Amino acid sequence: MSHRIEHDLLGDHPVPSEVYYGVHTARALENFPISNIPISTYPSLVKALACVKQACAQANQELNLLDTEQANAIIKACEEIRAGKWHDQFVVDVIQGGAGTSTNMNANEVIANRALEIMGHELGEYKFLHPLEHVNLSQSTNDVYPTAVKVALRFLIDDLIAGMEVLRLAFAAKAEEFKDILKMGRTQLQDAVPMTLGQEFSTYAVMLEEDQQRLREGALLIQEMNLGATAIGTGINAHPDYAALARKHLSEITGIEYITAGNLVEATQDVGSFVQLSGVLKRVAVKLSKICNDLRLLSSGPRTGFGEINLPAVQAGSSIMPGKVNPVIPEVVNQIAFLVIGNDVTVSFAADGGQLQLNAFEPIIAHSLFDSLIYLRNGCLSLADRCVKGITANHERLDEHMTRSVGIVTALNPFIGYENASSVAKEAYSSNKSVTEIVLERGLLTKAELDEILKPEVLTKPRWIKK
Repeated sequence: MSHRIEHDLLGDHPVPSEVYYGVHTARALENFPISNIPISTYPSLVKALACVKQACAQANQELNLLDTEQANAIIKACEEIRAGKWHDQFVVDVIQGGAGTSTNMNANEVIANRALEIMGHELGEYKFLHPLEHVNLSQSTNDVYPTAVKVALRFLIDDLIAGMEVLRLAFAAKAEEFKDILKMGRTQLQDAVPMTLGQEFSTYAVMLEEDQQRLREGALLIQEMNLGATAIGTGINAHPDYAALARKHLSEITGIEYITAGNLVEATQDVGSFVQLSGVLKRVAVKLSKICNDLRLLSSGPRTGFGEINLPAVQAGSSIMPGKVNPVIPEVVNQIAFLVIGNDVTVSFAADGGQLQLNAFEPIIAHSLFDSLIYLRNGCLSLADRCVKGITANHERLDEHMTRSVGIVTALNPFIGYENASSVAKEAYSSNKSVTEIVLERGLLTKAELDEILKPEVLTKPRWIKK
């Protein structure tokens, strides 16, 4: 493999001739063989970096800080990256020291070298266009990296909300399908009072809708950025009009309205918006996990468990037990939830670790949030398509549980009185008789009265009974 020689603060260093990245990226590859996950694993981050660099170039051109040829070449290179080209050149590890400097330098070098090609020069001919002097003009890692992370997060938040909508609609459809199917509700895993299977599934749709709104609220915090802050928020080495112009161009490029923080010194060191978003993602994860716990429990058995719903069979469940089918889709979503909860702990510790004017641990914050958003979205889509849409009700088991449950006596309490209801419940527990059998035997209600009281629309809604 042939090499070109590039130079940095530490001296000369070989770089493979054909690559678009340069010496800073090459050293990062040597320094951070940590996860073996390159930043290109997150296309949203690569595109976000290109969005930020393009906005900065357009601002610098407007301020006559970049000549037309240089600016146009940088902008063209950024547009290509945004379109999906050259992502394989973004090679530094997602986990890195330096507060994201390696990621920023990787972007600077790839954009610079591609711009040099566009201008008709060879890779590495930085005298015509330099990664730092031109691509990184008016910038610092400390404002570029968090801004790019926020742009990427904003893209991924939209993706997650869309994925949750697919799942919400799947649960809503099942709620409508099951709206007239009676079942026993349960509290503390004990029989409670009747409800419909539709009511049970409608709660899942509502839970998702609530969390979609929380995500939208969290996204607004993510849209506040510190671009123009440069090193620590003072804006050193940037034109007085640069921050406003860069914000304008970034908003136009992304189609999302970004806001420059009112105090850039504070914004450069504060990662509160990341902590807030992480908390919302944990909330989504916890509620999704609860839903999956319910689906696994309601489908358990199928013959010796609850067995009230049937999950679609998507794969054989055992290497030794013939015919066994496991709830693998809810199980994988449970595991996603556990990961997201752990990621929230990571984000919390990383946020707490910040010192003075900068938090050096934003790479692990970004990595954690990206994974949480991507995994949750994929989990929602899998749960909807591979599980929820194929769920069916086990009518026989539901009817059996309703008939055998003592909990139904609660519905009779207003008609037969608490003392009679307690006595009926006691006998039902000690015998093999149903509540309805005992009530009829004792002459407490007629069959017609019982049928009226036990109608789904009566059992599952508020009703005022005149004494």
